[in-house]
Amino acid sequence: MTKPETPQNTYTHGHHDSVLRSHRWRTAENSAAYLLPHLAAGQDVLDVGCGPGTITVDLAERVAPGTMTAVEITAEALKLAQDEVAARGTGNVRFAVADVHALDFPDDSFDVVHAHQVLQHVADPVRALKEMRRVCRPGGVVAVRDSDYGGFRWFPEEPGLDAWLAAYQNLARSNDAHPDAGRRLRGWALAAGFPEQNVTATASSWVFADAADRAWWAELWAERTTKSSAADQYLAKGIATEAELTAMADAWRAWSRHHDAIFTVGHGELVCVA
Repeated sequence: MTKPETPQNTYTHGHHDSVLRSHRWRTAENSAAYLLPHLAAGQDVLDVGCGPGTITVDLAERVAPGTMTAVEITAEALKLAQDEVAARGTGNVRFAVADVHALDFPDDSFDVVHAHQVLQHVADPVRALKEMRRVCRPGGVVAVRDSDYGGFRWFPEEPGLDAWLAAYQNLARSNDAHPDAGRRLRGWALAAGFPEQNVTATASSWVFADAADRAWWAELWAERTTKSSAADQYLAKGIATEAELTAMADAWRAWSRHHDAIFTVGHGELVCVA
């Protein structure tokens, strides 16, 4: 039987420093708290789309002497996690280049299969979840968390941020990505064959409110909008002009200077028993 063609992914954000600064801020506590009660020493864990590896290392330390397998779609992306693991001296992490649509692991290989902010970027999330379920041992856990850009909320109102959000959603969808993934996770899991009674859905948020957090968050997005590979895509696809991108970046910085400003990033989460 001929295998179905693997969908092609485009990572909208790219790997500019403004993106990596955000990703390296992530920890198990602020980005995978929903999963922590399901972890135990000795488990074998697969971290799909591990990024720069900060969550990966945190999870690896919790399941030692079990093993953590960290995967990324390219060797270049995977090296970010390899560098983090080496810097922290974590000894139970191994690495592989793999596409979540077609994971190169045998059935029933892992006790926990985890993906943070991955399904929003893949072309076929249902197929990805089927693969994650396939490599998870019976009774094990598939855990996913994704933001929902439609659930981003901020105060005070800033028209430039409305323009930024619309442009980002347009760009993500042009790459066959899913900027509203957080609300879709449960439906995708059911479509992937998880029994309804085995799927637990929760939600949580990142909140940026004090002056330092606001300035950090705003500068990340201002730079992403004007300097990252996303900026190049906005221009190449005619989604925004250079002047419009500059105005969006200015809006981010203006928002952050309001003493009463707040930004919340909503996430959907799932724990699925395989």
